[in-house]
Amino acid sequence: MIDRVKGSEDFESTSFIIFLHHWRKPLIIVTLLAFIASIIFSSPMFITPKFKSTVIMFPTSTNSISKSLLSENANSKQDILQFGEDEQAEQLLQILNSNRIRDRIIEKFQLMKHYGIKPDEKYKYTKLYDEYEDNIKFSRTEYMAVKIDVLDKDPQYAADIANTIADYLDSTKNAMQKERAIMAFKIVENEYLNLKADVQKKEDSLTKLRELGVNDYESQSEMINRQLAIELAKGTNKNGIKALEDKLDILAKYGGPYVSIRDALEYEKKQLSQVKAKYDEAKIDATEVLPQKFVVSKAYKAEKKSYPVRWIIVVVSTLSAFLLALLVLAVLDSLSRYDKKKSRKLT
Repeated sequence: MIDRVKGSEDFESTSFIIFLHHWRKPLIIVTLLAFIASIIFSSPMFITPKFKSTVIMFPTSTNSISKSLLSENANSKQDILQFGEDEQAEQLLQILNSNRIRDRIIEKFQLMKHYGIKPDEKYKYTKLYDEYEDNIKFSRTEYMAVKIDVLDKDPQYAADIANTIADYLDSTKNAMQKERAIMAFKIVENEYLNLKADVQKKEDSLTKLRELGVNDYESQSEMINRQLAIELAKGTNKNGIKALEDKLDILAKYGGPYVSIRDALEYEKKQLSQVKAKYDEAKIDATEVLPQKFVVSKAYKAEKKSYPVRWIIVVVSTLSAFLLALLVLAVLDSLSRYDKKKSRKLT
């Protein structure tokens, strides 16, 4: 049984070698033609060579300037020098893929004209966006950085587009955050100004009460009552008694409002201090900006093309042509043998 199997395997390999020898000329011709054609059709005459430029960057760990620099409770994740993590990297990728950046790049570099798309074409924007997505890619590296790859027939164009996209990332993300930060600042500013105005009104009221002689209700009333008791006990200084009684009348009339305003003022000043801190933080977030990335590697003008890789095209095309020719010849050979056996049976 084993000898039969070995004999069968030897027969199959021998038959295949004979088959290759028999059809060697067509196989060589087809393979050679495929080799020559792949060299010709992968040349710059048929496929425009493209150059690749790459920017590699890490996201920052925090987006709030005030929390990083002013907050007393800031942790390590809010450190402006700390690199971001997966969440921040995913945010960068989403922004890079947004139409905000895409449209600005298309307008700045006139990509419709650069890609050879006619303005009067029916689906010009579809072709433009497809070309943009084919030539400009955003991805994560194995070290969790964000990578911008740009392919273009002009190597300087590729480098300029990649670096500009990295620059637009900062302005785009900052603009998105500023919209919210400015609204928050206006809310805090309105609260701060209203509270400040209330404090000023109460201070003005206390000033007027002090002008009337009410400076410290508790200590004044205690001191005047004590002095009045002394004068009444003596009974000799009627003018002094009258003056003390007048002062007590003023305290009786304005003492209550004085205490209410004073206590309310003290409470509102504490509130004002807290709101002022939030106001300062919101103002910084609304007016100041920080870079949203750490650039590890900027794009530069490539010296060698990255696309197409001609040797891969030649090898794959030649091998594919050889295998296809082999398959076709095997089918033709099998059909030829079948026809011969059929004709023998009939005779």
